Amino acid sequence: MSLEQTINQDIKTAMIAKDNVRLRGLRAIKAAILLAKTEKTQVEDLSEEGEIKVLQKLAKQRKESGDIYRNQNRDDLYQIEMEELQVIEGYLPQQLDRSAIEEVIKTIIAAVGATSVKDMGKVMGAANQQLAGRADGRTISEVVKSLLT
Repeated sequence: MSLEQTINQDIKTAMIAKDNVRLRGLRAIKAAILLAKTEKTQVEDLSEEGEIKVLQKLAKQRKESGDIYRNQNRDDLYQIEMEELQVIEGYLPQQLDRSAIEEVIKTIIAAVGATSVKDMGKVMGAANQQLAGRADGRTISEVVKSLLT
């Protein structure tokens, strides 16, 4: 079952349960998927990788908005963003912790033969490809920098 079908089924379940928090998050996911499917460059069905990218984008938006709301002391809006983020993260693959990311990147550095920060592009390309969906790009970048310096 595709992510879109799962989301549609979960929307029905949330409506029946009158779970407004979950329903709001699910509707945001559905809207983003529909938007991604109607882009000019997309084909009719999104691949699993495309669906994960859409979810990651939504999660990143929620985190950034939440940070802004927290800095502005808008706890009501911050709470809404964090509730939606929890729903979105429920559909993302399990994220790796920093130590697991470091182990993968150490393997990549050895395979690529990187020795300095000049080789960061090679390592980042391989790391982003191998860790797609399981790690944040910013975290990957930080780990690569720390290991190459």
